[in-house]
Amino acid sequence: MRSTLALAIALLVSGAALAQPAPVTTASGVVYESLVEGTGIRPQGNDRVKVHYRGISAQGKEIDSSYQRGEPAEFPLQRVIPCWREALRLMQVGGKARITCPPATTYGMRGSTSLIPSNETLQFEIELLDVR
Repeated sequence: MRSTLALAIALLVSGAALAQPAPVTTASGVVYESLVEGTGIRPQGNDRVKVHYRGISAQGKEIDSSYQRGEPAEFPLQRVIPCWREALRLMQVGGKARITCPPATTYGMRGSTSLIPSNETLQFEIELLDVR
């Protein structure tokens, strides 16, 4: 009896530890899915953020990656695409998220490069390393 109870408790605890919050869709259509909850501060307004990230096109092609370059990127929060500004404000340092960005929150009708045509939905995995 005691071992059955211990097993049931262990299964409940391990299941709870694996549970992730459900994805959130913002008013602009950005889908934010937390992969790892951070415990640090959240970026605000004029902060600079340091992140590792990977960007993926709707066709599944990697379009950009700080991981591939071997160093994180650092930039002012106000100088990134609206999707990132919105998602990063939902994150805390130490967190990692997957975001799906509708075209109106990325590069819209103009596109950006040959890898990002006009009207493209993009997906990013972002790891928030630091806020200054």
